[in-house]
Amino acid sequence: MSEQQRVKTPEATVTCIKWGNKFPAYYVNRLYAGVKRHMDRPFRFVCFTEDAEGLRPEIEVFPLPVVPYEDAMVRAMTTGKRRGSWRKVTIFQPGEAKLSGPCLQLDLDVVITSPLGPLMDHAPGKVCMGRDWLERRRRRPGGHGSAVRFDPEKHRYLFDGFGEYITGEIQWKGEQKYTSMTALAHGDLEYFPEGWICSFKRQSIPLFPANFVLKPNLPADCRVMCFHGTPKMEEALVGDCPKLRYRTRPAAWLRDLWLDVNEKDWMPG
Repeated sequence: MSEQQRVKTPEATVTCIKWGNKFPAYYVNRLYAGVKRHMDRPFRFVCFTEDAEGLRPEIEVFPLPVVPYEDAMVRAMTTGKRRGSWRKVTIFQPGEAKLSGPCLQLDLDVVITSPLGPLMDHAPGKVCMGRDWLERRRRRPGGHGSAVRFDPEKHRYLFDGFGEYITGEIQWKGEQKYTSMTALAHGDLEYFPEGWICSFKRQSIPLFPANFVLKPNLPADCRVMCFHGTPKMEEALVGDCPKLRYRTRPAAWLRDLWLDVNEKDWMPG
């Protein structure tokens, strides 16, 4: 890409949420490093958190969005069948961090594996998500919430109806179901092309019992690798997992992709 083309390319925004102590600061820093390596245009990297200690100075830090139904949301996140990352929906609240234009919301337990430009440009004006693997198998609609491309000015309805659901009888069990079904109802849901958003445990680890012998692969078209559930990145690096069906040989390719070169001791061993 020429410098003239680069200047004309619209700026992008990448957002994430760090809440509580499940993910330490280095998860945010490594996600930023991966985005920087693979973004083809100027971008903002915004982290919403109540604890910014240890975050890289290049990261824009904003407090967690405030909603009037905080207690109900936390209960839904932590108890019963409604458990899920409901706090991610609060980013869709108009005015948060002055977000504008195409925004890519990423979970912290993902690794960027190849250029992100196509994710920013795919289906302009739509809410874009990877196809949820279980919903596809069940032949039902639904996107996975690990990577969501949205426009805060066009898709404010994602937040507008949130309070009603979080304080009442929620129809869907998780935020990704809420987000994808709400976008679908508005005619805005588009899936990223097959293979762009991948699941480490479903698409990289060989089927049991071959996972004890064969190494996990990196699919050729993958742009975002999701480590939802288990194993997480640390486990995948050394070849460990508490569940035998997801036990893996070490994923050597993960070291280069998850490495933040600004860290001195990024991973022991």
